[in-house]
Amino acid sequence: MNFKAHDSCYVSVIGIIAVFFLAGCQTGEEAQVSNTSSPDTSAVDVSVAIPSEGIATFSTEHLARKSAYYVGGDYVYGYGDPPVMGGQMYVDVWEPNNITQPYPVVLFHGNGQTGVGWQQTPDGRPGWAYYLLEQGYVLYMVDYPARGRSAYLPGGVHGDLGIRTAAQLQTIWTNVDEMGDFPLNNNHTQWPGEGKPGDPVFDEFIKTQVQFAGQSTTLARHAAIELLQEIGPVILLTHSQGGGVGFGVTDGAPGLVKALITVEPGGPQIGRVSTSQVAYTGAPANAWGPVNYPLTYDPPVSDPSELNTYLEEEADRSGEVSCWLQEEPAKQLVNFLDVPILSMSADGTYHRVFDACIPKWLNQAGAQTDFFRLEEVGISGNGHMMQLELNSDDIIEFIHEWIQENVE
Repeated sequence: MNFKAHDSCYVSVIGIIAVFFLAGCQTGEEAQVSNTSSPDTSAVDVSVAIPSEGIATFSTEHLARKSAYYVGGDYVYGYGDPPVMGGQMYVDVWEPNNITQPYPVVLFHGNGQTGVGWQQTPDGRPGWAYYLLEQGYVLYMVDYPARGRSAYLPGGVHGDLGIRTAAQLQTIWTNVDEMGDFPLNNNHTQWPGEGKPGDPVFDEFIKTQVQFAGQSTTLARHAAIELLQEIGPVILLTHSQGGGVGFGVTDGAPGLVKALITVEPGGPQIGRVSTSQVAYTGAPANAWGPVNYPLTYDPPVSDPSELNTYLEEEADRSGEVSCWLQEEPAKQLVNFLDVPILSMSADGTYHRVFDACIPKWLNQAGAQTDFFRLEEVGISGNGHMMQLELNSDDIIEFIHEWIQENVE
């Protein structure tokens, strides 16, 4: 017989026999493992694990990744050895599935608030952060130093602590149609619920209110400048007290702010205002224009008295104060000249009394500032906490459209 002609067939048959032989020689343990299937979980009762209806949860379909970290901070001595860390700022980072916007948005909250206020409303709806995420923005949401998830150092290092009472919240934010003592308070219709203790939305809202310390915004300004130096050019979206932080960061990180949105920033400049009397009180405020600390002017200013200010004879509208401005030629805010700015004011807020003034100052100082009274663009009924109110989506959509039209 000629075996050479059948070598390949011969080898194949031998190989097949070997495979069957080895398979039949499995140990009992190996055979048991190979026959073991995944545990059957179909009968597991998960109903207890599901969050209750009272806990608002939101889809993360547009969220690809998220992180949390701290920026800034220094070692502080005097608390024993070794030292402690103070001045660091908590940062929440959200990255969308599809990044379509060239610049991230950094969000600065108001007084007594935290970054949580951007993420959900007290009546359980998604906050502005979810809308921006869906539009393709990377987001950075902070808790100021000595606020919320950022450490507060006791003993006077970060200043005295304060917190708002339920009565204060009702008077200025949630129940102003009944308790507000300023013009246009009866216009406020967009707060969800009754805005008073015992109403479930108000009760949820007051739980979100945290302490605030005197040094918090100064520390936030320094930490935020460090944040921008780390992540590059950004769009700043600020609310209330956050406006002052945004102005300081725009000045302190030149070239890194591509746009500044100020939702009812703290103010006005130069003099403090009584919103109930619609008049200046005589007490000083924001001596450097939009803030109470030095900004970079040209020609240079070493003392705020060099700004040479005057008070307008008449206000633009009834229920608003006239504004402090510079004598001409006005000194220029050199680090604001190429930054488009959006400022807005609701029609049911105590801020309306003075909200037109900072935009006037900025424009006179060379900044490109668009100021909108929201009712003029078809958005009405809002108070100061408009990002939490029933028509909040309309407002963030307006902001997004402004960004698309003004940011290159």
